[in-house]
Amino acid sequence: MTEPLDPDMFDPLCPSGLMPIRLGDKWSGMIIRCLEHGPRRFSELRVPLRGISAKVLTQSLRALERDGFVLRTAHPGAVQRVEYALTPLGRSLIEPLNTMCAWAEDHWEELLDAREA
Repeated sequence: MTEPLDPDMFDPLCPSGLMPIRLGDKWSGMIIRCLEHGPRRFSELRVPLRGISAKVLTQSLRALERDGFVLRTAHPGAVQRVEYALTPLGRSLIEPLNTMCAWAEDHWEELLDAREA
């Protein structure tokens, strides 16, 4: 069993909104981060991504699945359980995401100044 996701793993002032380079949509990079340590259920993803609606999370997951970054697995049973996991292609995005996050941290003040100007 994978450890629960930290509800505060994304700071509300997270620079992801300022990131000039995006993978997919606003939420894709954060979804990939949530799946970095193993498969997660939809409801688990909603914990740290509390600003996302169910509809937008569904759309983002479908786009990531369509592009080959995420695998959706439905487990049969009395209550259907669906998990999302990174594919090898999706996993290959973690290092570039780390680099983009480090860049955003280094340029945080400049990004904020540019947005305010």
